[in-house]
Amino acid sequence: MARPYRSVLYIPAANARAMEKARGLAADAIIFDLEDAVAPSEKSAARAALADALQNDYGGRARIVRINALSTEWGADDARACAGALAGRADAVLIPKVDSTADLDRVADLVPDVPLWAMMETPLGMLNAAQIAAHPRLEGMVMGTNDLAKDLNSRFRADRLPMLAGLGLCLLAAKAHGSVIVDGVFNAFRDEDGLRDECAQGRDMGFDGKTLIHPAQLAIANDCFAPTEAEIDLARRQIEAFDMATAEGRGVAVVDGKIVENLHVETARKTLDRAGAIAAMAG
Repeated sequence: MARPYRSVLYIPAANARAMEKARGLAADAIIFDLEDAVAPSEKSAARAALADALQNDYGGRARIVRINALSTEWGADDARACAGALAGRADAVLIPKVDSTADLDRVADLVPDVPLWAMMETPLGMLNAAQIAAHPRLEGMVMGTNDLAKDLNSRFRADRLPMLAGLGLCLLAAKAHGSVIVDGVFNAFRDEDGLRDECAQGRDMGFDGKTLIHPAQLAIANDCFAPTEAEIDLARRQIEAFDMATAEGRGVAVVDGKIVENLHVETARKTLDRAGAIAAMAG
């Protein structure tokens, strides 16, 4: 049963109180951020604070550590910490501004035994998404839409039209290689309607979940990226009808006036698996 990634919450690794509070939040995954959320003067202290925090139990939540780029003075020490003090406590290492597989290779050499995730947030990263997703150590992608918008010099639009090419390229790459992929953040954390609309768009496109900047966003993301009761009911009926049709020697079934073939049953089983994983997470 695959772990859900409906809600992926950024937490500054310099904030011990926030890291402690995160243990009780309804997030499917936490990104402990050593990069953008930590001031240069606090980098070393944040690394030590994170090592302390990850000695605690975070339940079934995925623990992802976003390191600084290796091109910075802190990146190599962050990577070594993931292979040393954080070993066995981090479920993945998230690498910022991945432009090519070479960026993954450099971290892979320093962190040999931890899955890698890539921040997809540059135009070059979008163009190289297929090669990045094919890297043997890569297990997840995170869209960095704020940085991408900066590099594109695009304007904000509620429909995210300027983002769609990059989002689509990364989605295709991730799905082709079986990687998790989560959507970028929604900055207006008090705008619940806007967040819900953007989550719905991301879910419709095929994202596994959404990165979040505030705990107030968790409930909406969890709701939007979970199968609805109607979807669960339909999945069960499709499987039942197809199994009955197969037992009778037929290759297709009909549910609610629509043809149900093997591909629909595969999707239905994934829906039920996802619902089961979410229920286990809540338990």
